[in-house]
Amino acid sequence: MRSSASTSGWRGVALIAVVYVYFLIFAQFAFLARLTELGIAADALKVVMAAMAAGGILFSLLTPRVRILSNPVSRLRAGLALSAAAALLTLAPLTIAWAVIDAFLIGTGLGITTVTLVTHLRVWTGERRGILCVGLGTGVAYFICNVPVVFTATPQMQAALAGSLCVLGIAMPLAPSSEATNESVTRRSQIPFVVALVSFAALIWLDSAAFFIIQHTESLKAGTWLGSTHLWMNGALHFVAAVLAAVLLGRGRASATLALAFVALGIACVLLQDPAFVLNASMFYPVGVSLYSVALVAYPSFLSSAGSTVVRGKQAGWIYAVGGWVGSALGIGMGQNLGHVPLAFVAVAGVAVFAPACIGIVKNRPREIALVLAALGVTFLVYRVFPARHVTAALTPAQRGRQVYISEGCISCHSQYVRPDSPDVLMWGPVEKLETIHAEKPPLIGNRRQGPDLSEVGLRRSPLWLKAHLVNPGEVSYRSPMPTFAFLFRDRRGDDLVAYLASLRGPGEQQQFQREAAWQPSSAAWSKANSAEGEHLYEEHCATCHDAQGAVRQHWMNAWRKVPPSLPELRGYASGQQDSRLAQIAKFGMPGTDMPGHEYLSDMQIASLTAWLKLPNRDVPHPSTN
Repeated sequence: MRSSASTSGWRGVALIAVVYVYFLIFAQFAFLARLTELGIAADALKVVMAAMAAGGILFSLLTPRVRILSNPVSRLRAGLALSAAAALLTLAPLTIAWAVIDAFLIGTGLGITTVTLVTHLRVWTGERRGILCVGLGTGVAYFICNVPVVFTATPQMQAALAGSLCVLGIAMPLAPSSEATNESVTRRSQIPFVVALVSFAALIWLDSAAFFIIQHTESLKAGTWLGSTHLWMNGALHFVAAVLAAVLLGRGRASATLALAFVALGIACVLLQDPAFVLNASMFYPVGVSLYSVALVAYPSFLSSAGSTVVRGKQAGWIYAVGGWVGSALGIGMGQNLGHVPLAFVAVAGVAVFAPACIGIVKNRPREIALVLAALGVTFLVYRVFPARHVTAALTPAQRGRQVYISEGCISCHSQYVRPDSPDVLMWGPVEKLETIHAEKPPLIGNRRQGPDLSEVGLRRSPLWLKAHLVNPGEVSYRSPMPTFAFLFRDRRGDDLVAYLASLRGPGEQQQFQREAAWQPSSAAWSKANSAEGEHLYEEHCATCHDAQGAVRQHWMNAWRKVPPSLPELRGYASGQQDSRLAQIAKFGMPGTDMPGHEYLSDMQIASLTAWLKLPNRDVPHPSTN
């Protein structure tokens, strides 16, 4: 019996995780991203999302009322099958009409699956550890969705993952547990249905508004969901908060759990009004979301005062239809129309969540009225003396790109400080005053240099070169250990990062050009120049752009300012240049084009490359491309 109960509990954990991952990573992310790829936006997007809400509301209410597939196992499998089909349909090139149908299927599948699951949850979790299973399932789902490789996957991969998980859910052995029946239930804590409905609606409203604002405000998104560090932290916070919620609910602290969820979400919504506090907000938001999410899943089976499965099902339908779908739509609308969550609304949501407890206090302890009024008075004075600051000025692409630079951890490998009186000055210069660097918030000096210094990279590299290097570093820079950041170009983060890097150029541009113009390889380097070594250097560093089949040349053929000359053309150009000028171009690049410099090559390497380029075409075979 103990083994059966244990197995049953883990099935419940898996089912909750499957449904939540489907909702979070697919219905909220991948489906919308896929619509963007297909060019479905504006009014058409509103129609599509309205279809999803209609399916969700309709079938949340109908599921506990119809007799078709009355067996909970069969009904759950039917809901998962619809959900899987909707996810896989997203992989097709949808028209607007098909997108509407697909959205309706997503809402329908979620309505059937969620209401069936939460109504009969004890069938798969058992009674004794049921709420703990809810906490684990919810926490695992949020953690999975925040794993960087999942969060940053393409919409198609996320849709395929969601559909595959639904198929696995269908294939699971879903026979009812022998540990509990549908009708008998041991109550930990009862929350009146109306109180639960209003509380969940208020919390979901707050959550959805904050979620939409973060998703559509780059300065906030960069501080919460961009970069592996943020994602791992969010996943950990979600999991810990979900387990904490299960512990509190299991000990009969349902009201306290909802109150803590409101406090965390309310603080996050207030902090999000100022990007300076976005990191603080990112600590509170996932905690609040997981706290109420566990209660939302656990309520019908474990926290409701309903005495039968039929009543629990109807309550679940209303909570998910009104609190879930309608509350979410209202929150998104608030985010779209206002761009922030008003403090007045946070207060109203607080009243909705705290009202039952406050009424009990006032009724049974009249002396507490004075404390409540005093707290309200202090809150009003603080609000009047310290009004919330709203950011009205839109960030420039370069400013947003700086946030991407920080969130992606670029400082871990690149410095932004040219060391005075060192070879840095010739390669990366000019030197910038430390006072100027320290004035930035935050300073990005960096204490490691696994890659080149980027202080003046906008002076030394064109935007196209920067983009090509971010997409495939090894294709552009020979043996570059830098990982690809191609995923940043699925939205505007990549272009913003390019704009930031291109903006990095100090006031000493002319002095740097003068230093470069005065440079040439040493006489010892010229005397030791080796044309065979020059050919090898060409194959490693130059062929990718100058050979007819070079990787970078082929990939970015239509984007060059000026297509790089082919090898024969390059030799013709080299024959008319002085050795010193050709060496300078190889070392520092050519301004006004996309040609980069090769500042890291030694004098003798530059001299060898120059010597090979100066050889007549007929004397040197065409090198192989790489």
